[in-house]
Amino acid sequence: MDAWQYVIILGGCLVLTLPLELVLGARVYRSPRRLVLAMLPMLAIFLTWDVVGILREHWWYSERYVSGIRIGPMPLEELLFFLVIPICGLLTYEAVGRVITLLREPGRLAFRWPDGLVRVAPPEGTKASSAHAPGTPSAVARNAAEVESSG
Repeated sequence: MDAWQYVIILGGCLVLTLPLELVLGARVYRSPRRLVLAMLPMLAIFLTWDVVGILREHWWYSERYVSGIRIGPMPLEELLFFLVIPICGLLTYEAVGRVITLLREPGRLAFRWPDGLVRVAPPEGTKASSAHAPGTPSAVARNAAEVESSG
């Protein structure tokens, strides 16, 4: 089990950040071209750096905590780290931007597949002001007036 802990933790990171895509509409997985373009420069630099560090024996990986699957000199888990953690970071970044946008937009929140949370404008012909919302003082007074006039 120790040999798969790293992979399990990375899988957990992906599972825990998946709602950012599905519920908040971060749109990272739905924009694969943008995702690849964002990750390629980082992968080129850090994978090269990592391989050089391994070959020069600046660092190593305990066989107890890695699966034993290697891609060249690099353990599979290290490659997965450089894929998973940046994706989780991008999901978080995009989700925060989405929440800020949702907070600034008028309308009520609604969930719409596949967009996630969206703001929905009130139907045309209705006023979105709080004066007409149920439970507000003007709405209560209006209801009381209607009851008096009908009875």
